Amino acid sequence: MSDQPLTYQQAGVDIDEAQRALRAVLPGIRSTHDENVVGGIGGFGALYAAQLGEMTQPLLVSSIDGVGTKTKVAAMAGEFGGLGHDIVNHCVNDILCQGARPLFFLDYYGCSSFQGPVFEAVVGGMSEACRAIGCSLIGGETAEMPGVYHDDEIDIVGAIVGVVDAERKLPRSKAQAGDLVVGIASSGLHTNGYSLARRALFEKAGFSIRDTMEGLGSTLGEELLRPHRCYFNSVYPLIQELPEIYAAAHITGGGFFDNIPRVLPSNLRVIIDRRSWTPLPIFQLIQQYGEIPWQEMYRAFNMGIGMVLLVGREYASIVVQRLNQSGEIAAVIGEMQQGPQEVQVV
Repeated sequence: MSDQPLTYQQAGVDIDEAQRALRAVLPGIRSTHDENVVGGIGGFGALYAAQLGEMTQPLLVSSIDGVGTKTKVAAMAGEFGGLGHDIVNHCVNDILCQGARPLFFLDYYGCSSFQGPVFEAVVGGMSEACRAIGCSLIGGETAEMPGVYHDDEIDIVGAIVGVVDAERKLPRSKAQAGDLVVGIASSGLHTNGYSLARRALFEKAGFSIRDTMEGLGSTLGEELLRPHRCYFNSVYPLIQELPEIYAAAHITGGGFFDNIPRVLPSNLRVIIDRRSWTPLPIFQLIQQYGEIPWQEMYRAFNMGIGMVLLVGREYASIVVQRLNQSGEIAAVIGEMQQGPQEVQVV
């Protein structure tokens, strides 16, 4: 037995490097804080003085999610900053589906071996994404766990709390047969389907992260790492203004088949016309080289549609026009019909 005293660092956990990296990202984190953040970073719990304005019955809305195995693609490419945008935007879009605006966000960063530059890139991206939609990055947890995570793996999870007035929450119960489905374009895979995409493109087809594929206009790595698009700034004002927007569904894991039914009345189904838009080239490559049935593609991926809105028929053209004016790419992609609570893609 060695007489040399054992330290935490020798066991694989470098507390000093974690503290140094945290100090480096503090200015960015603080730049997301408003007057409602009490005490700042460093306490055992984060304090937030909720100012809820003119709401008659404010409801807190919370959600938690992760970026999954997109972290592996980021590690292959050595590019991590987009992951911070991914997790914030994913969480913001989730609570937007209930009509909520974000108040504050917390993160979890897990790793096998702490690397300051990677942590700083990820948290820097979170700060940028929070600032863009007026959300406070109020706290987080950094966990260095050799033996749990392996081979320089990282894991990124985020939790968000927002608020909505009860009278404006989604979904609204007025939807009826004949109303329309408006689809809003995604920027790519967002944060779902990466295990299948990696199997198809890297394991089965043998491509490299640095390969430039026909039709992409970028390397495979750049395409796969496009940040998850945030729809808050374009969709939230419309939800507040137009009661004829009855529901919103974030197209994440489970694709069209599992996400849209979550906001449907029990007596309505949605028919999606897949001819109404052209999926992004990256999805065509995954399907081609993975030899994946099209039904599986629409369950695993967003196929170029990151969010759908269920809209009163006479207001659909107004919603599409307003979304396009705000910088989104939107179109009518389907219709609601009488039937069981399900989605058909035809």
